[in-house]
Amino acid sequence: MRAVLLSAFGEPDRLATAEWPVPEPGPDDILIRTAGAGVNPVDLQTRAGQHAAHSKVELPMVLGWDVAGTVVEVGARVRRFAPGDPVVAMSAQMATGRGTYADHVVVAADIAAPAPRSIALADAAALPLAGLTADQALDLLDTPPGGTLLVTGAAGAVGGFVVQLAVARGLRVLAVARARDEALLKELGAERVVTDETIPRGAADALVETAGLPGAIAGVRDGGTAISIVPTRPPLTERGIDVRMSFVEQDGTRLARLVGLVDEGTLTVRVAERLDFSAAAEAHRRLAAGGVRGKLVLVPAR
Repeated sequence: MRAVLLSAFGEPDRLATAEWPVPEPGPDDILIRTAGAGVNPVDLQTRAGQHAAHSKVELPMVLGWDVAGTVVEVGARVRRFAPGDPVVAMSAQMATGRGTYADHVVVAADIAAPAPRSIALADAAALPLAGLTADQALDLLDTPPGGTLLVTGAAGAVGGFVVQLAVARGLRVLAVARARDEALLKELGAERVVTDETIPRGAADALVETAGLPGAIAGVRDGGTAISIVPTRPPLTERGIDVRMSFVEQDGTRLARLVGLVDEGTLTVRVAERLDFSAAAEAHRRLAAGGVRGKLVLVPAR
């Protein structure tokens, strides 16, 4: 099969397509024929070697955490899926070594979910990592319905899901983004949109920080809650605010609930562009440059 391989840590041009063995599923695994693989910031960090000290995955490696595709083989103990089923999954590549930039991907059956029926299968690859990150971060809040949530990076992949899921939970959203994204965020359900320079002090009960803006904690009331998904720049505790970190976990059951929200129209999956596996380096450069609205999805040549 064809896969996008990283042979050495460094710049995007270290990525290249090459032949790679088709992985063999274990008894609790499924083998997926890839329709799309999402490109995420963690892929860029891994490619650059930022996580090398914390990963046991050896080079050359296949990057990628998000996959959508069709089941082609199931392990002996798998009962949830059968060949032909369209599925989505998030594979924690940095820990497992099971990357998704490949024609075929093996994942544990319990971390996969039936794919949304209402969107293209390739586009469903934009859901798993960002959706799970957003939903798990919101679980750490104790803000009751009607409370105000401040969301940084609200127009990004994770931030956009935070906005939508928070609204679905009955929260009022104060979104931090560029002025040009105001119409988009209002469409996603934000009540008000501000820039990082105009965050009103103490206006929110809680914060979900997705953009590396630790100073946004100023927008949280005394005694509120701040959740960050950016471990390199966490907000500092002040004014009795409870500051917590949120790290995404593989979870097929939760992913299935998110898929249900997509199919019922509560959750919009945004895809900026599909690119061939051969354009993986370009996808990394574009994501690093910023300003991408929606997920870049890599698709294999057929």
